[in-house]
Amino acid sequence: MGNEDQAIEKEKIRSAYDAVIIGAGPAGMFAAYELAAGRLKILVIDMGRDIDKRLCPMKTQSYCMHCIPCEIMCGVGGCGTFSDGTLNLRPDIGGDLAALTGDQTEAWELVDRVDKVFLKFGAPQGALLTEGPEIEELKRRAASAGARFIEIKQRHIGSDNAPAVIGRFKQDLVDKGVSFLIETEVHDLLIEGGKCKGVILSGGRVIRANYVLLSPGRRGCKWVSEMIEKHDLKARYGGIDIGVRVEVPAIVMDPVTKINRDPKFHIQSRRYDDFVRTFCTNRRGFVVKEEYEDFIATNGHSMANTESENTNFAFLVHIELTEPMENTTKYARSIAKLATTIGGGKPVLQRMGDLRRGRRSTKERLAKNLVINTLKDVTPGDISMALPHRIVMDIIEGLETLNEIIPGVASDSTLLYAPEVKFYAMHLDVDRQMETSVKNLFAAGDGAGLSRDIVNAAATGIMAAEGIMKKVRQDMNKLEDDEKQIQKD
Repeated sequence: MGNEDQAIEKEKIRSAYDAVIIGAGPAGMFAAYELAAGRLKILVIDMGRDIDKRLCPMKTQSYCMHCIPCEIMCGVGGCGTFSDGTLNLRPDIGGDLAALTGDQTEAWELVDRVDKVFLKFGAPQGALLTEGPEIEELKRRAASAGARFIEIKQRHIGSDNAPAVIGRFKQDLVDKGVSFLIETEVHDLLIEGGKCKGVILSGGRVIRANYVLLSPGRRGCKWVSEMIEKHDLKARYGGIDIGVRVEVPAIVMDPVTKINRDPKFHIQSRRYDDFVRTFCTNRRGFVVKEEYEDFIATNGHSMANTESENTNFAFLVHIELTEPMENTTKYARSIAKLATTIGGGKPVLQRMGDLRRGRRSTKERLAKNLVINTLKDVTPGDISMALPHRIVMDIIEGLETLNEIIPGVASDSTLLYAPEVKFYAMHLDVDRQMETSVKNLFAAGDGAGLSRDIVNAAATGIMAAEGIMKKVRQDMNKLEDDEKQIQKD
C-alpha cells in the first residue's frame, strides 16, 4: 500500500469533532443541547437503538428475550425513558447538585433549567405541589413512625409519553447539527500525552475530538470502572443501594400517591441502624426486568394512559464498605449474580408473608395470593437465599415501619422481587467544570457516579457542557495569543 493509499485509509477511520458525547441519556442529551447553542461540531454515541426503535419484547411476550443491549436500559433517552418518566424537581434527590456547584441557589437554578427544557419538548404542564395540609399530615405520620417523608415537586411524563418527548428533543438536536451514532459501542478512550483526544469504537474505528464527555448512564457503570483502572482516572468508591421491588394493590398506596406521585420515605432500621428508603414509585404501574451482562435485576414503570391494579416501588438498603473490601460495585454485582442464579436467570418473587415465616413462595401460593404479579417471567422462591441476612432484616423492619404510615403495605400478600440494585459506585473526581483528572475528558450522569436520577443527570450534563465551552474559549484565546506572539517575533 502506497503513501497515498495509506493516507486515504487513515482518513476513513478518522472523523474530527469538537466534542464526542458517550451516551444518549439525559446527561448526554442535555450536554448536547447546551453545546449545540455554541455551534460546535458534536457527535453523540450510544450502544442502544434510536428512540423510535426502542421496544422491549416483554410488551408482547410474557418473558424476557435477553436483548443485547437491553432495550429498557440502552438507547436514545437512556433507561429513565421506560422507568416511569417522573421528574423529581429537587437538587438533593437523585444526587447532590449543591456539592458539585458549590452553591445551593445555582443548584436550584439548574433544576429549573432542566424542567423548562422538558416542558419545551412536551412534558405535561401540571406538576404535583409539595405544600398543603395533606403534605403536612403525611410528614406527621412519618415522623410518628420514626421515618421521614421528603416533599418533592414532581412532573410525571409517563413511560408511554416519554418516547414522544425524547423524540422531539432528539430531533431538535439533529436540526441544530448534532450527529448521532446509534447502536455503536465505545470500546476505549483515546488518550495521548495526558489528554483525551477521542474514542475508539468496538470495531477499532478511531473518532477524534477536542473534548470527550463520559456519560454512559447506569448501564455503563462497569465500563466506566474499567476506564478508571486502565487510564488511572481519579475516582473513589461510593455507596450502593441493594433491595427489592415491592408490589402492592394500588388502593393501598393511593392515599399517598394521590398527594405525591413518587413519595420518598427515609427510614433508619432499628437492628443495624442502616439507611433504608423508598425509590421510584410507580402508581398503578408495572414491574419490569433489567438485563445486565451477567445478571438480571428489576425495575418499575408506569404509563400516563395505561394502568394496572398495582403500585410498585423500590425498597433499598444503602451499603458503604471500608477496608479491606471497598469495591461496592463488585460486591453488589456478586449479590445480583447470586440472586440471578437462585432464580434460574429470572428475578426471585416472594410474598411478604412467606419471607416472614422463613419459607419460599411457590406457584401454588402465588396463584392464591391477593396481589397478582405484573411481571410474569419470574421464579417463585426465597429472597433470603439470595440477599445477605442484614439486608433482608432491614427490608422486613423497614416495610413494617412503612406499614405504620401506609397501612397494608407490609401485608402477607405484598410481593417482593429481587434483586433491585442501583449502581452508583465509582464516583469520578471532577472539578467545578466537570473535568476529570485527564485533560479534556469530562464526566456527567449516573454512569460516572455523579447523579442518580433523570433531573440530576441532566443537570450534570449542562454543567459539563458549560465546562467544555469554557475550555473552548480558553483554548481559542490561547491560540490567538500564540498567533500574536508569532507575528511579533
